[in-house]
This record gives sequence, C-alpha cells and structure tokens, in this order.
Amino acid sequence: MKLDDVLAGYVPGSRGRDGLALAVLLAEQAHARLTVATVQPPARSTPGPARAEESAWRAYLREQAEATLAQARELAGDEAEYVAHTHRGSGRGLVELARRRGAGVVVIGSAPGGGRGRISVGSTADQLLHSSSVPVLLAPRGYGDLPPSAIDRLTVAYRRGPGCDAAVRDAARTAAALGVPLRLVTLVISSGRRARIEEEMLVRLRDQAAADLHAAARGQRPAGRPAGRPVEVEVLEGRNVAQALGTTSWLPGEMIICASSDTGPLRRVFLGDTSIKIVRASTCPVMILTREP
Repeated sequence: MKLDDVLAGYVPGSRGRDGLALAVLLAEQAHARLTVATVQPPARSTPGPARAEESAWRAYLREQAEATLAQARELAGDEAEYVAHTHRGSGRGLVELARRRGAGVVVIGSAPGGGRGRISVGSTADQLLHSSSVPVLLAPRGYGDLPPSAIDRLTVAYRRGPGCDAAVRDAARTAAALGVPLRLVTLVISSGRRARIEEEMLVRLRDQAAADLHAAARGQRPAGRPAGRPVEVEVLEGRNVAQALGTTSWLPGEMIICASSDTGPLRRVFLGDTSIKIVRASTCPVMILTREP
C-alpha cells in the first residue's frame, strides 16, 4: 500500500465532510499529498437547436463543481489539490482518477441513510469496492463532526490464507510508516446454546484461530517498527459479526483493515461476505485492500 498520495472523493454535505476529515487525517500523519475530487456526470452532445440547452447544462455542471470544490477547500485548506472529474458513475470515476494520478488510496464517507457512527455502502462505495485498483477507505457517518486527533492503531481482520497474509504484511508496513501499533483479530461466530460436540469444535476453532494469529504476528514485525511494540492478537467471539466486534475495545483513532476476497481479481478490491459484514458493523473507519498475488 502506498500512502504518498491520498485521493478523497467529495460531495456536499455530511457524507463529503466525513470522508474528507478522514483523508486529511491520514494524509497529515503519512506526510502524503492530498487530492480532493468531485465527480460530475457528462453533458450529452445534442445536435441542432437543443445545443443551447446543452451549453447551459455544461455551464451548470461547471458551476456546481466549482462550488463543491470551494466548499471542500474551506474544510481542508489550500495545501490540497482540488480537481473535477467527469464520469457517469461517481465510484467508477474515482477508480479512473486514482489510476490516472497514481493515488495510493481512495477515501469516501458513508452513504446517507445509515446509522450514526456506522458505515452504509451506497452506489459509489459499491463501485469502488468491486473494481478499485487501490485500497478503499470508508469513514463512518458523523466522523467529520468530531474526528480524532490522530490515527491510533491499525487492526487487521485476519483469516488464515495467502490473501490475508499479504494484507498483514501490507498493514505492518503501513503501521510502521504511521508510527502506530498493529493488532490482528480473528472473528469466531458461534450459536448461543451449544451441544457438547459443538462446544468441543468451538474450542478447537478458538485454539486454531489463536495459533494462526500468533504465527501471523511473529512473521510481521517489519524493519523500523519501534522496539517494545509487539503485534497484538485477539480472538473475538460472538453470535454474529457485530457482537464479536463488540467484545473488544476500540481506540478513538482506530482503523480496521480487511483483505479482499480470494475469489476476486488480482490487484483489485473485491469485498467478500465477511468483510461486508465487518464494514456494516464497524464503528470506526474500514480500509479494504486490493487482492495481491
């Protein structure tokens, strides 16, 4: 994961403010460039008398983009770069812009309609989460109202497999670059009332999860990590993903990192079933990495 160029997708209102606040925080802590972008629909080319209407529509879109970026500039300041990009889909437009500019991560806010402090996946996020060639970072609703002063810790949602092992290595390098601790957690989902055989299976599952976490932690202590800061490991158990996530503590500046599904295309973000549940249940920002070979 490269953090030298952060791309924030901005729209007017709280959704844009949430994503921009997170992008500013990440760019400042990573000493990265920040680009703030608004994606506008294209104007249709219409021959004949309707060309006057087309011209007026183009002018309107241009004014809207300028007003949107001026609003973003008031929030993020003059050091960021502000660009307008044209595409039929806002998410696909951000994917295209990230590729053209060589961005390392795309940051957006939660879609409207979700609960405060939670992430709702709308059409923009859905497009990003199934096609982006760079990691995607999602801010919960209301994040911009009282953002933390810094990113405090990275927590990787770990499951055994080559894709997640690559994600842990990536997260370890990122944690070292940001100067924050790294934590690995595995979710164990269990039913409420369990028969004895199920309890025995659950014990073995917990033991295997703990062993996997410790093995991953031993191998992911990158050069440059401050001495005395070991990788933390936790097994989180609950009846569902939300309950499991609620069994541990989360720092004000926490960020969760998820690997893309192993069934998705290489070097693309592709959200799996468990990851989407984590996104919807999380109360802190979630970053989904691309699938690496």
